[in-house]
Amino acid sequence: MSLIPSFFGSQQTNIFDPISLDIWDPFDGFFTIPSSACETSQFANAKIDWKETPEAHVFKVDLPGLKKEEVKVEIEEGRILQISGERSKEQEEKNDKWHRVERSSGKFLRKFRLPENAKVDQVKAGMENGVLTVTVPKEEVKKPEVKAIDISG
Repeated sequence: MSLIPSFFGSQQTNIFDPISLDIWDPFDGFFTIPSSACETSQFANAKIDWKETPEAHVFKVDLPGLKKEEVKVEIEEGRILQISGERSKEQEEKNDKWHRVERSSGKFLRKFRLPENAKVDQVKAGMENGVLTVTVPKEEVKKPEVKAIDISG
């Protein structure tokens, strides 16, 4: 049995093969894009960074050329952060001759399930220079109360 997968007919893979495509991905399904959003445009894949600090979960979204009025930030079903919006296609004039169109347009929608420690009632969002920043504060971690017990003897 070969450790290198065959790309020509064989579906067999080996878990020890570093090139195998059939390896468990711990982030699979972590970032979700609804299929309807993928069908609208390349813009559906808005790039998002999610970092956790001791105080909050911070999401940064690259949305060049969008105004804050064209973006929605919502909490749905209690713990799901939803970021959506739409970039309109540029109007074509009758005498225009396009040589290249690379900037994407269309709708985008991204959803993230927030952890239990998120204060969903205190979410803040701001947009500056085409970058949307969503801050979700975290609840303070309560240290367990420790009570010393005297040992009798």
